[in-house]
Amino acid sequence: MWSSFAVAQTRILMVGDSLTQGYGLPQGEGFVPQLELWLADKGHDVSLINAGVSGDTTAGGAERIDWLLTPDITHVVVALGGNDVLRGIDPQASLENLRKLLSSIQTRELGIMLVGISAPKNYGQAYQDDFDAIYPMLANEFDTILVSNIMKPIMARTQLGESVFEYIQSDGLHPNPKGVALIVEHIGPSILELIKG
Repeated sequence: MWSSFAVAQTRILMVGDSLTQGYGLPQGEGFVPQLELWLADKGHDVSLINAGVSGDTTAGGAERIDWLLTPDITHVVVALGGNDVLRGIDPQASLENLRKLLSSIQTRELGIMLVGISAPKNYGQAYQDDFDAIYPMLANEFDTILVSNIMKPIMARTQLGESVFEYIQSDGLHPNPKGVALIVEHIGPSILELIKG
């Protein structure tokens, strides 16, 4: 007997940390539900699976990716690295973790999109340069779609003189619903490119 509910054929696994998980946000206001709504508004029946874990690192993502890749997944978005930066983890270690993670996805011949984050200057220019180079290097290696910095649209607004707290929660780290909306507008077109494949 056929179900009366249509099942989205495109199922995107969203692998990330607290930014993906929706830390500190009301239900429905996080990155994944806002993005899913954005895609629906554009006429795309896409199911997003929220595999964001608050505090997760690239090492954690590499460890859990294999059991996340269920047979129904068609595409994967990887957005990890922010907690590596917060902990000052060696960029080479982050690079190898992400390489392992992406290799697991590529083996299953799934569409991949890589979402990076830019390191602050706290650890010095060399660390920032090494870390920021990870994402374009891996995107080239694995031939993935790349969004180089998830926080770019918020940073752009603050550089124009707007208060960061227009878009960021009081912890100074995580986007509020308004900030998430900016991120969705920034990333959305790349998601469309991913699913059109």
